Amino acid sequence: QVQLVESGGGLVQPGGSLRLSCAASGFTLSYYAIGWFRQAPGKERERVSCITGSRGITYYADSVKGRFTISRDNAKNTVYLQMNSLKPEDTAVYYCARARSYYSSAENGYEYWGQGTQVTVSS
Repeated sequence: QVQLVESGGGLVQPGGSLRLSCAASGFTLSYYAIGWFRQAPGKERERVSCITGSRGITYYADSVKGRFTISRDNAKNTVYLQMNSLKPEDTAVYYCARARSYYSSAENGYEYWGQGTQVTVSS
């Protein structure tokens, strides 16, 4: 049974940092792409970052490039999203998701989703 569980969200001041974790179970992490998505109130869900299966190539949305880093620990079956220099516009519910294969650029290519973790950036 595939499961994804996010953790690490919270309230942080602008300029601060958070590290989100996505604990995966029920499948071999290195075989599949894992994406981090976010959805702010009144906005569509957007892909923030992803890491491909196999080679672990990483991708970032322009809005977070240079500030966020995605990584994968196969031994711990966990994917991380290190978020630095956080801005109020980063406030959203963050979800991790598993793709149907080693890579997907489209949201509909992700078939399993976690429950989400709230990130609030505010002074």
